Amino acid sequence: MERKGSRKISFRDRVKSAIYALNGLKILLKEEHNSRIHTVITIIVITAGFLLKISNIEWLITCILIAMVFSLEIMNSAIENLCDHITPQRNETIKKIKDLAAAAVFIASVISVICGAIIFLPKLCDLFL
Repeated sequence: MERKGSRKISFRDRVKSAIYALNGLKILLKEEHNSRIHTVITIIVITAGFLLKISNIEWLITCILIAMVFSLEIMNSAIENLCDHITPQRNETIKKIKDLAAAAVFIASVISVICGAIIFLPKLCDLFL
């Protein structure tokens, strides 16, 4: 039996992996309400970034924060789905696991809002004041 790490890298396998990942994004947007909220906010933030001409460093920070929130939302959704598969009945340990995963998304979102305020508020004040 061939070990996973000993196989040659194949372009076909990389394409399959990308297709699986894109399917995961499709599932996320279709099934997870919060991901649609994150998407709308992302569109607003990117539009504001262009309109307010944020710097390259501000773009890097913004992109990293967007990726962080979406990545944690995906992990949270995966954990919730796995927990629901393990036991669909109410279970205190499963609740704790789900709450912890949700807390990760919440913290990333709050930090993103704070960083967004630091980046965008001065530019908005300059524009309107």
